[in-house]
Amino acid sequence: MRLALHTDFALRALMFLAGREGRANVGEIAEFFDISRDHLAKVVQRLSREGFVRSIRGVGGGVELARSAEDISVGEVIERFEGSMHLLDCVVINNLCVIQPGCKLRHVLAEAERVQSEYLNSIRLCDVVQPGQDLVQLTK
Repeated sequence: MRLALHTDFALRALMFLAGREGRANVGEIAEFFDISRDHLAKVVQRLSREGFVRSIRGVGGGVELARSAEDISVGEVIERFEGSMHLLDCVVINNLCVIQPGCKLRHVLAEAERVQSEYLNSIRLCDVVQPGQDLVQLTK
């Protein structure tokens, strides 16, 4: 599995927010990770639509987690941003291939997907970032 750039940015933004007390703005997060502010802004809008963060406008505004770090699983974020996580279409679509009725590879891939999904859904944001403790940035 390879994650799209927006999924990567979403996970980074959530980690940043989980490791911080209070709100942050998109510019702070983008600067910390040295990533595109414009791309990150689109990701944060999507995170807001998906219910992971909330945006507060005005003085003292910014973005913050809409749910606790204990209530956000890495798997849920990946699934919402990536959509289908199937390795091959035949895992979920019947009669797609001429050898499908007796194909053992299909079952192997289905089990791999199940294990991956189960594992990623078991990991919470608080498992990868200590809530309230800022991330440590490598010196440039």
